[in-house]
Amino acid sequence: MSGNFITRLLLMSDAAWERHANPWSVWTRIVTCLPLFTLAVWSRAWIGWGAVIPVLISLLWIWLNPRVFPVPKSLDNWASQGVLGERIWLERKRIAIPRRYLVTGRILLLIGTVGLIPYAWGLWAQSLRYVLIGGFLLYAGKLGYFAEMSSLCRAEKAAGGFSRTA
Repeated sequence: MSGNFITRLLLMSDAAWERHANPWSVWTRIVTCLPLFTLAVWSRAWIGWGAVIPVLISLLWIWLNPRVFPVPKSLDNWASQGVLGERIWLERKRIAIPRRYLVTGRILLLIGTVGLIPYAWGLWAQSLRYVLIGGFLLYAGKLGYFAEMSSLCRAEKAAGGFSRTA
């Protein structure tokens, strides 16, 4: 798998992707990673340089999450299909993907990327307003993208191009 920068950064092997397809991995990642990282960075206001420890712990959780859950027994759920769709997306230079998914995927990723600007500024300036605006855009972009990837997975499966690891 060629992957992308984030995939390489997180050292996502085929085994890690299979485990990440577990709905527990997906849902715990959605509800914990950004809030924990946000709280860890924000804690610098209370504990100064001691905030490095919770930041490192939150980054460790982001790395560990796709690895700590077992391979799912079934892939017939939205969360697993979203992960499989992400794997298909990452191979879009080698696999023909319908234009609809290329366009909407890029737009939704752009929304999330734009959200990084107010989010990062909010963390730096400790502005709850900017953290919330940025966080909303990050989540909206990511969840919209993930829904599209789930749909892409189902479309690939219907077209006969689906395998367990996409």
